[in-house]
Amino acid sequence: MATGQNKHQFEKLQGEVERLVYSADETGFTICRLRVPGQHDLVTVVGSLPGIQPGEQLSLEGRWLNHPKYGLQFQITRYTSQVPATANAIKRYLSSNLVKGIGPVMAGRLVDMFGDETLQIIEESPERLTEVPGIGPKRVQGIQTAWDEQREVREVMLFLQGHGVSSAYATRIYKTYGQESVGIVKVNPYRLAQDIRGIGFLTADRIAQEIGIPRDSPFRAQAALEHTLMELADEGHVFSPKDELIAAGVERVELSEEILVKAIETLKATGRVFVEGQSVYLRGLYQAERGIAVSLRALMSQPADRRRFDADKAVEWAQERFRMKFSEAQVESVKMAVSEKVSIMTGGPGTGKTTILRAVLAILEQLNVRVVLAAPTGRAAKRMSEATNREAKTLHRLLDFRPGDGKFRHYQDNPLKADAVIVDETSMMDTSLAYQLLK
Repeated sequence: MATGQNKHQFEKLQGEVERLVYSADETGFTICRLRVPGQHDLVTVVGSLPGIQPGEQLSLEGRWLNHPKYGLQFQITRYTSQVPATANAIKRYLSSNLVKGIGPVMAGRLVDMFGDETLQIIEESPERLTEVPGIGPKRVQGIQTAWDEQREVREVMLFLQGHGVSSAYATRIYKTYGQESVGIVKVNPYRLAQDIRGIGFLTADRIAQEIGIPRDSPFRAQAALEHTLMELADEGHVFSPKDELIAAGVERVELSEEILVKAIETLKATGRVFVEGQSVYLRGLYQAERGIAVSLRALMSQPADRRRFDADKAVEWAQERFRMKFSEAQVESVKMAVSEKVSIMTGGPGTGKTTILRAVLAILEQLNVRVVLAAPTGRAAKRMSEATNREAKTLHRLLDFRPGDGKFRHYQDNPLKADAVIVDETSMMDTSLAYQLLK
């Protein structure tokens, strides 16, 4: 076992799966023990190996890693699998709940009846399975269905890995598209960048070149433009001027202006981008920016639902409570914050923002206004809590974000139970999160 190979080189390993230690259905991540010819000890293999079962023969590519807790492991990057050939391996293979309707006892009966030809019988002559005691036509149908599903998984994985897709990404692709995976990737591999978490334009483009998609494909042009808009969004830009977007496409992916102009029109027609004048938006960012404006306008058009009070006297009360004299700017800021439906306060370090925050909070609580505090990051929320001696949450926690489905539990039909929301460090809040908060 070599452990000092160059990090860009992969080693190969072959063997039979002895047993599964761990397997995650959602991701395909698997830990198994492999029996390698010529080696006395079993080898620990880790990586994306969806659907493998004891008894399978694996051909692996990967690297040896020395895990600080679990020792030497072989981490795979890709693999191929062959169904077991010997009667004993076939029995173990079928005993592992691979095929619904076949457990250890039934697997033993099948192998006793058909020996080394068991899997061939299941594949080519499933009607013969009724020769085994306890298997009727209904169970044969279930075995056929489960076997076909396993075969489809193998065929898809083999195709994808044959075109440079890692086993981890291949698993995600199959989980997303199922039986249609091969057809979708053959026709438009750039869909992967839209639909598969972790696959971006560059990876999809490499797969497309492997498959033989023309470099001037309309799909490539559309994906390149969306990729450019996403990169701009990461830099804080909500849209791109059309001429700059086209120029970037010409430079980055070497496509003609004509193809890129047509790509923008197609993206617009399919609703994936929104074009306003000469500005090109990703659809989600356009909806968010427009939604922010509409939400703020609606919020500001409604009167505050709180009892009447004298803002000047409220500020005087706050100064007495905190035993300090506010500056003129601080007085105006506090009056604005407690009187208006929406207010924004800016100022550099040392300008008194924390003092204003404490005063606003004290006045609102005196008016029996339910206030919640939040910030875009955990660190900012912690500072806010320390400054006010009250709980402050991250915006994601406040809005009850669920990473599993990528959704917020608080939205327009399930609003926050609060009369006022104070957010610190709003310059760190992106457009999409601001829209979610206002909703």
